[in-house]
Amino acid sequence: MEWLNYHHLFYFWTVAREGTIAKACQALRLAPPTISEQIRSLEESFGVKLFEKEGRGLVLTETGRVAYEYAEEIFSRGQELRDVLNGRTAGRTRRFTIGIADVVPKLIAYRLILPALKLPDPTKLICREGDPDKLVAQLAIHEVDLVISDAPLDPSLRIQAFTHLLGQSGLTFFAHPRLAGRIKTRFPKCLDGLPFLMPADNTDLRRSLEHWLDVQGVLPTVVGEFEDSALAAVFSEAAVGAFVAPTATEAQVKRQYGLSVLGRARDIVASFYAISLDRWLKHPAVIAISEFAQKSVFQR
Repeated sequence: MEWLNYHHLFYFWTVAREGTIAKACQALRLAPPTISEQIRSLEESFGVKLFEKEGRGLVLTETGRVAYEYAEEIFSRGQELRDVLNGRTAGRTRRFTIGIADVVPKLIAYRLILPALKLPDPTKLICREGDPDKLVAQLAIHEVDLVISDAPLDPSLRIQAFTHLLGQSGLTFFAHPRLAGRIKTRFPKCLDGLPFLMPADNTDLRRSLEHWLDVQGVLPTVVGEFEDSALAAVFSEAAVGAFVAPTATEAQVKRQYGLSVLGRARDIVASFYAISLDRWLKHPAVIAISEFAQKSVFQR
């Protein structure tokens, strides 16, 4: 069995964190050749390059970034252990790593995750955002504890995980008051020809919205497409166009961006799911998220 040399890993982690060998030398009080040799030994033991030269500095390779993530967790957990054994904390801090699909609105994600930080036991929250399939792959190897997505688990992934419906919401259409003030017709006819910020293509929300608009017989003027609904809200705040968000976030959108409500479409449903490795929810943070979602975020 090959053992990992944690001294070498610690030097690598310090260089990656400090950004240069020179700064790492100051932090570790070691000479540059010593640190360089330790990192070279670590790379040889792994059989991969962890750094690449860029100008006069070093940048992490793709493999180096993976190694850094593991090193970050290893040494941060080591510090937590020292703190607990030395009585510097009331108890062990529970780590909770959650993956947020990049199509989930930020305001929805915020409201869902917040209960995890209010548990009686201290919880260190780690959020990762990205492609839902990649997040589920990380879930399968226990790199994340939970994935929140706008779609259930894709059966083609062949991963033994379970989907839990957190809740559903209709949609609200928003616009800057200056843009809303020019509207002369009632909703939804007011959307016809209106500058509009459309959700990204190839998403469930986009397909549902386009079908609904077609049924209503209205055709907005699409001036932009956005994967991130928070960015769309910023553009709407600048009166670039109207946009749509889950009704569950209506109060926050109005308050945060100063937008007016054009109307609501209850027959377009945005669904949100928790994907976990457990058939029944067990992790205290996951239970808190699920209960809060059903009681407060997505009120029936």
